Amino acid sequence: MERCTQAAPAKVNLALDILGRRPDGYHEMRMVMQTVSLCDTVTLEEAGEGFALIARGLTLPEGKTLEQRAAEAFFAALGRPLPPLRVTLEKKTPAYAGLGGGSADVAALLRLLRERYAPDMPREALEAVGGRIGSDMPFCVRGGTALAEGRGERLTDLPPLPDCRFVICKPDFDLPTGPMFARLRFDGSLPPVDADGMASALKRGDLEGLAQHVGNVFEAVLERSERREIESVKETLLRRGALAAAMSGSGPAVFGLFAPEAETAGAMEELRRRHARVFEAEPVRRRL
Repeated sequence: MERCTQAAPAKVNLALDILGRRPDGYHEMRMVMQTVSLCDTVTLEEAGEGFALIARGLTLPEGKTLEQRAAEAFFAALGRPLPPLRVTLEKKTPAYAGLGGGSADVAALLRLLRERYAPDMPREALEAVGGRIGSDMPFCVRGGTALAEGRGERLTDLPPLPDCRFVICKPDFDLPTGPMFARLRFDGSLPPVDADGMASALKRGDLEGLAQHVGNVFEAVLERSERREIESVKETLLRRGALAAAMSGSGPAVFGLFAPEAETAGAMEELRRRHARVFEAEPVRRRL
């Protein structure tokens, strides 16, 4: 088998609302999600014995990785044994940032496995395999612009985002997803986020209208020091011309949404004086 490679684009949550906790322990989500051109690179080849993952730019956790679990689930769905595979991961997207970098890597691997071993597998079946590994895997497999509901696995394609650019900044601290969910209290104190209003703006191709609905309920449960950093990044982006700015996912990465003709260099230069990880990106259309 020849080596094959795919990009693993990150995602931002243009709108992120959480409606409550479900009986199964997950949370009921309502999000508008968008893939962006900030990406890792995943390479697949048949080699060695069993499953091997080589990661450059990332320290791998102990035990079985998500990539191995995804490969095993893929071949289980085919009713075939796992062949000897070597996966090489080149990291660029910051980890533990709310940008879906880990999920994007797994999704790229699943697309490569489908391309090589099961090209006739329906997209929905591949998304279902991803959904067994993580809630946002189905979106990362598909990509583009979508309304994500349920725990994130129920997807409705939305019209592509109008021409625009993003500036993305990852402050120098992490916000693990589990503890962020644990902070949520569904007592009416969370601010509303209008994902439906954003979807309507997308259907009109109205970038400025869409910007009015950018928001993330996780920002309401930030601790004081975290909020100070996040608000500082948002203020810089807005002062430098962003139409909107918000934290992505459970954070702490923050994105600014810029009109296509807007100048982004000033925002990036100012943010890079205080933060090591600042990126410019564009929207990416659906992968499958």
